[in-house]
Amino acid sequence: MNHYNAAPNNSQNGAQAEEIALKYLQNQGMVFVAQNFHSRFGEIDLIMQHEQHLVFVEVRYRKGQNFGGALESITRHKQHKLRRTAELYLIKNHPHIPPCRFDVVCLQGSLTKPSILWLDNAF
Repeated sequence: MNHYNAAPNNSQNGAQAEEIALKYLQNQGMVFVAQNFHSRFGEIDLIMQHEQHLVFVEVRYRKGQNFGGALESITRHKQHKLRRTAELYLIKNHPHIPPCRFDVVCLQGSLTKPSILWLDNAF
């Protein structure tokens, strides 16, 4: 007997959270550059342009705080992986490295109307 799980899975939630974060950042004046850049070290969710900065954005979504909030889930190990992935992106795509920063967009609650916390230059 097959059981169908009607709840969206984590990858669907992640993709929806990234789209919400993208629209939010565009409303703040940022310009979309790329999404889901993969390397052997990991993935950068969004790459945006904000004034003169190239911005690498980590998007985190948590429905609740049962296992810690969205921000607490970005460990030093995760930060290291993001930095390494950003370095590879820059090597592949930018012969002259622009000023860069890492931002975090945390979404919490229902994805239909989440609370959004944007931390620019987070690490």
